[in-house]
Formats: sequence, structure tokens, C-alpha cells
Amino acid sequence: MFVLAHLTDAHLGPLPRARFAELAGKRALGVLNWRRGRQHRFNIATIDLLVADIKAQAPNHIAVTGDLVNVGLAAEYLTGLNFLKSLGGGADVTVVPGNHDAYVRSTAHHSLLNWGDYMRGDGVNGDVTAESAFPFVRRREGVALVGVSTAIPTRPFMATGKVGRAQRERLAHVLDGLAEEGLFRVVMIHHPPCGVRAGHKRLIDEEAVREVLARHGAELVICGHDHVQMVEMLPGPHSALIPVVEAPSFAAGPDDRHWPGGYHLYRIERVPGAPFPWRCTMEVRGFQRGDPTVATRSVRVLTEPVSAG
Repeated sequence: MFVLAHLTDAHLGPLPRARFAELAGKRALGVLNWRRGRQHRFNIATIDLLVADIKAQAPNHIAVTGDLVNVGLAAEYLTGLNFLKSLGGGADVTVVPGNHDAYVRSTAHHSLLNWGDYMRGDGVNGDVTAESAFPFVRRREGVALVGVSTAIPTRPFMATGKVGRAQRERLAHVLDGLAEEGLFRVVMIHHPPCGVRAGHKRLIDEEAVREVLARHGAELVICGHDHVQMVEMLPGPHSALIPVVEAPSFAAGPDDRHWPGGYHLYRIERVPGAPFPWRCTMEVRGFQRGDPTVATRSVRVLTEPVSAG
């Protein structure tokens, strides 16, 4: 059995001191939003509790689906790197960026610059560019982690994402190859490719991404962005259903007005002798509203083996 922990949207604080010139445009609005709201909702004590719980569960691997930073200040990416190191090394933790990690164009490349060891495919050495880095693949004990980026700089008041045609075409090829290898394919993406959300927060090419998944398949899609828990099923090839699971913010406390913070554990098990030989169970761990104790909140079977009959 392979145990995968998934966390997202840590929005690490506090914000570092910034020069006046760095606070022009979108960043000024982001700093205002942080000071008025997020610095009170998200705190390091919450994160420390959840990190300690993850370590106690001892997963085989940890997946992080973006938004480690807030307004894209250069120093925030170093804070993000230190957080990732607290979780584990680059071989044991995989990251894809979120929209806040590409908050402004001038530092949009800093996630790759600082977190490259955590978002580089197997066998890839040296620096990679945003255009060539995604999707990347990491194979771990029968599981393939497929890292997709939706992180693009946007205008003020916008939090949209985009995969783009070139990355979608590479993703289709990657998914086909991994299916031939018989691996359990976990697509990591920040913006959910389904669900209903405001236009300023949507995945711009979500329909095209869903078409790739419907045609080429995946066993699981994990995401973040909305700071809530969500499970939806997308149609895959041959009448299969693909679970799409969004985790809440990793920094939200038990009294958060959107959703109490937490993370997910996926137990992925191969069952020999079945055409679809995988069982995947999701355990939700974290806070319940008003309860500061980190505990199991629910367990759900997402996929079951399909018999030959």
C-alpha cells in the first residue's frame, strides 16, 4: 500500500518587509487583503499542528498543490523553501505552483528557481523553464505523480489559472504512456478542472483540460485553490469515473469562516487479478469547526477494483 498525503494553500506568513516600489499595482491590494483578513485567519501555529500530524501518519510521499506564498515577494519563496524542507526532501515531497506563487510577472519564475528540487521530474537534472517543466512525472511504488501548472500572472482582482495548449498536449501523451505502464496516475493541479466558481477564480481552459482527462484518463486528480473540501467525479475513458478532490487550506484554523483547515491521506493499493486493479481510500484529517484537535474527520472509498466479470 502506498500512502500519499495531500496539502494545499498554506499561504505562509508573516509577510516580509517590502520596499515601496515592490508594493505597486496588484501587490498593494494583496498586502491590504492580507492585513485585513488572511493574517488573522492563517497562522503558523495551525500549520505546525498539521505538519506534526502528517509526520505522525508517516506517509510514503507528500503532495503540495500550490499557493505557498501570498503576494510574490522574493523573500516569500525562501519561506516556502524552508516550509518544504520541514516536510521532507525533494525526493519525498512534490509541489506544483498556484496562482499566488505566480502573483506578479517579475517573480513568477521564483517557484521554479527556489523549489526546483520539489517540482522536477524523475531523471531531469539542472534548471528547467516554466515552458518545459510541466507536466513532470515522478514514479513512486506503482504510483505516478503528474505535476501540472496552472500558475500564470494575472491582473488585479483576478485569480484565474491556465494550463495552455502546449502543456495539455504533453499531458495527453504522458497520461497515455503511464497507462501503458499500468501505474496509478495522480494528477496534481492547483485550480480545480470542475465545479462552479466565480469567473475571476476559474481555470480558463477547464473544459479543454476535462477533455484531456476524458480521453486519456487518470485515476485521481488532487487540487486546491478554493480553500474548501470538494469531491467530484469526472467522466474518463471507457465509462470510468475520475475522482477530483480539493483539500481545504492548510493554514486555516478550526474557526475559519470558509472551511476548517486540514489535509488528505490517500491509501492506494493494488489488487491483483482485476482489469482495474486499484483501490483508493481517502482519509480527511484536520480540524472540525470549533474543535482545535487534529483528527480523522471522514473516510471515503474513491475507487474500487473492477472484476473481470
